[in-house]
Amino acid sequence: MICHTLKLFRLMYALTLLSVRALSIACMTTACVASMSSNAAAQVEQSSILDKQQMLQSHSFWDNRDWDWYAQNIPFFECPDADITTTYYYRWELLTKHLTYASPNTGYTFTEFIDRPFWSGAYGAISCPAGHQLYEARWLRQPRVARDYLRYYFRTPGAQPRNYSTWLADSAWALNLVHPDRKFIVDLLPDLVRNYEGWETRHFVPEVGLFWQTGHDDGMEFNINSRQTKDILRGAPSYRPSFNAYMWADAVAISKIAKLAGENDVASKFEVKASKLKAKMQELLWDRNRQFFFPAYRDNEEAEGFRITALSRTYESGKFAGDPHGRELIGYVPWQFNMLDTDQGFEVAWAKLMDVDAFMADYGPTTVERHDPLFLLKDSCCWWSGQSWPYATTQTLKALANVLREHRSDAVKLPVKAADYVKLLRVFAKSHRKEGRPYLAEALHPDTGSFKGHDGYNHSEHYFHSSYCDLVITGLVGIQEQPGDLLVIDPLAPNTWDYFALDDLPYHGRRVSVVWDRVGSRYEFGPGLHVVIDGKQVATSRELQRIIVPFAEGESLATDSATAHSKIRFNYAVNNDGDYFPRVSASYVAPGTSLGKINDGNYWYHRDPPNRWTSAGSNRSEDWIEVDFGVRRRLDTLKLYFLDDGEQIIAPKTVTTEFWDGSEWHPLGDWLQNRAPIQGHCVSQVTFPEIEVERFRVIMTHAAAGRSGLTEIEAWGSGELPFRPAPPPAGNLAFNPGDKEFPHAAASFSDRFGGKPMSAIDGKIIYLPTPMNRWTSYESPNAIDWLDIDFGKTVSVGRVELHVYDDRGGVQAPTEIKLQKFEVDHWQDIADQQATPATPTGGARNTIHFPKLTTAKIRILFTNRAAARSGVTEVEVWQE
Repeated sequence: MICHTLKLFRLMYALTLLSVRALSIACMTTACVASMSSNAAAQVEQSSILDKQQMLQSHSFWDNRDWDWYAQNIPFFECPDADITTTYYYRWELLTKHLTYASPNTGYTFTEFIDRPFWSGAYGAISCPAGHQLYEARWLRQPRVARDYLRYYFRTPGAQPRNYSTWLADSAWALNLVHPDRKFIVDLLPDLVRNYEGWETRHFVPEVGLFWQTGHDDGMEFNINSRQTKDILRGAPSYRPSFNAYMWADAVAISKIAKLAGENDVASKFEVKASKLKAKMQELLWDRNRQFFFPAYRDNEEAEGFRITALSRTYESGKFAGDPHGRELIGYVPWQFNMLDTDQGFEVAWAKLMDVDAFMADYGPTTVERHDPLFLLKDSCCWWSGQSWPYATTQTLKALANVLREHRSDAVKLPVKAADYVKLLRVFAKSHRKEGRPYLAEALHPDTGSFKGHDGYNHSEHYFHSSYCDLVITGLVGIQEQPGDLLVIDPLAPNTWDYFALDDLPYHGRRVSVVWDRVGSRYEFGPGLHVVIDGKQVATSRELQRIIVPFAEGESLATDSATAHSKIRFNYAVNNDGDYFPRVSASYVAPGTSLGKINDGNYWYHRDPPNRWTSAGSNRSEDWIEVDFGVRRRLDTLKLYFLDDGEQIIAPKTVTTEFWDGSEWHPLGDWLQNRAPIQGHCVSQVTFPEIEVERFRVIMTHAAAGRSGLTEIEAWGSGELPFRPAPPPAGNLAFNPGDKEFPHAAASFSDRFGGKPMSAIDGKIIYLPTPMNRWTSYESPNAIDWLDIDFGKTVSVGRVELHVYDDRGGVQAPTEIKLQKFEVDHWQDIADQQATPATPTGGARNTIHFPKLTTAKIRILFTNRAAARSGVTEVEVWQE
């Protein structure tokens, strides 16, 4: 079969060589800093109002300089406020740092932290910010990302949809309002219902009629209510306006989706749930004296000699009983979803938002009003008692936009106005700065903008726990998503601005642009507000006001959702599940870098925290990376994400890609010698006629001034769901899937976090922090630790492969690894051990060869590196 495929491949190359060369620029992005590829330009210029290349290159903050990706995926925007505009583009770049191709079966997900903390779910996702992330990602031109992420929470083992409060059903409906796809949303309905019922089983109190939640699991760790209980971190269970608003929004969304599916009984049931929930929240959580929504405690609580009574709201009992404060930004969350009745006078609560003695601050708003007795600013995580939290700021701005629009006709009665939205959005925009450059961490000082204490190394750098672009699109520009054949635009931008433009926005299968040109000199449409759909001007208003545009329904631009087609495009190189295949190897792995990082589905280019493999220290003029799929896969595209630190690690001089036919290597793709130099910080791509490939390699000839490195490598081709990884080869004597007595692993010491010896022989190779699948000796008192493998019988062995775990902190590659065999009643060093690499390397396979011998047990000795301790994610033992 492989010979036939190879002949066909060569014939296709011979026939298409000229066309491939002619289209080489279209096939591969190389000069990413200079210009976007001609293919991308041809696609985006059809209806472009803004010069996309100029817009991108007018900013200097870029870490990811993949201009083609932005041009093909995001709506473009400009306005007179430089901070708002710069932050808009930074937030799209931030999204790319968290975008994760998790696995062929799951597709795309998002992380919250720049890397994956041990408490996250499968592939690093955390449900707490999922609603914000989905509202942001729905504006990408291709909806597959958001659709995959929604399915992930219900159909991927290890996802954690109910570990934290979030609004998944509402987000699914919000996505459908932008990219309508009846088949997708109806297919998701049973999952959304089960998720809601799961919350009801655990958190709903029928006799009260509300859902309870802890502050911690509502995304607010140390808050003013938890600090009045014995557990100041998690807090006591409470009926919170935030969580109950999420559940109301989900119930409403499920009802709408059920109607779309023709399941009227389900629709009616959830309409009733939503109605009752709203009535109870307005009744029990609204304080008429303080004119605000507050959490109410579920149980009686006692701390520091003070008693809090069940169902009392913040400061109605306990140490601060009778205090007139206690307001938190979560009191505005019901407006985030247009939950409240509009004739009850609740809007008076908004008088506190822009008040400097309440929530307003230079880098605010504060999460708690300024003069609250528990108002506290701390340079440490995670205090929701005064710091400015982007998560909450996003919710507040979304809520503010909604209340402003609800009361357009009687805005004079509101204590806030459209100018306040613009002011607060500007504050939020400039809060995305560190040392003058765009940046975001989980919280900041509301008066100085400092992130000190909230963005420790490998923690919340470039944090994706909020949204921003959605606020520009739906709030400032005023795109109001509709389920029918209408486009409604209701801007909150000031009419004193000379201009603004939102260009190439995906909506109902169309491309929409909205421009405001006060005097008519900036764009080509004359003065006023103009709406352009698919390149045609369809509406104009001389004033900056609400516009309703009817149009025929279009189909979604994406047709690759798994519910619509069984055939889909896969990145076959990714391996987040620890399977034996695909297996990555390299000619050299620099200390402190990891092969596991280049096929983890994430890419970003900065040095710290690292997400990279490099060849720093290699004495070769060229180095290689090889990917072995274990079986043949149909490929047509390779994508390489090269690093460039400006020194030492720079993009390679030349690149060659080859595939193995069983006996020799052959060229894979046509990397032309007359092209522009390869550059880092963007994707370098080569396409070729589809071919079945089992192994391929990338050979990098280093530039004279440094060595090469990658943050990610992808291999794309067609496939069918469900995807099945290749089985591991037979012969690993150490492998125990967990259902056998032998082989058995034991150790001198094991960490207290679940890093057990048997995890080192379960067949899973995971260099990442999560999922936790490793043995380590973290906190061991020993200078040398050992791991024993008992085969339960005498076996013949000649090679041991150790996949060394290294988190660059408390667990690092040992300074030395030695093997011993068991001889009757003692351990004996194995003679003539040959290690590759010679020095133990973390995040990579370390192989030790020795003359074949027989034994019933192998001992691995790890000489720990200074204060750090050792670990392995997997150990393999082979005869040869």
